[in-house]
Amino acid sequence: MPLVKNGHIEKDIFFHVADGAELPGNGPVLVSAARFLEDPDALLRHSGKVGVIWPNNRDVDDLVPYLDRLALVALVFPIFRDGRAYSQARLLRERHGYEGELRATGQVLRDQFVFMLRAGFDAFDVKKQADAEAFGEAKRRYSVFYQPTGDGHLSALHRRSQSRHSQSARH
Repeated sequence: MPLVKNGHIEKDIFFHVADGAELPGNGPVLVSAARFLEDPDALLRHSGKVGVIWPNNRDVDDLVPYLDRLALVALVFPIFRDGRAYSQARLLRERHGYEGELRATGQVLRDQFVFMLRAGFDAFDVKKQADAEAFGEAKRRYSVFYQPTGDGHLSALHRRSQSRHSQSARH
């Protein structure tokens, strides 16, 4: 699967480790939530970066004590109609201040890409190369949004309000 990160197609540096499989000696690893929660401290002592695949039916509060040591949280979209991972992403970014890679995985569709960016995702596992290329273009296409989020972009309403305020201050 292509990985889109920062608007570009990149190689995934994380080695996906199956439950029960031995961890490689070094290098970045990505493990399931079940494996991570069995012994998070042991995994976090791994010599490389550690990431976790977090299903959308688990509470992200269980990750909070480890967020500063996790390089990657991959949130799962099991079907395109299930948007719980959007809420998880916003909670991780806005409430808990997570600054690592936040990856969307599973049913990641090109028509939802901009919404995923706005929710805080910065990396995307996509199924097709054509979708990966379209994702990069979508990031550059939009600069004004109506919905407020914690992604640092002002909404159209806030921009308009600031413009009116600065105009009235000049008069």
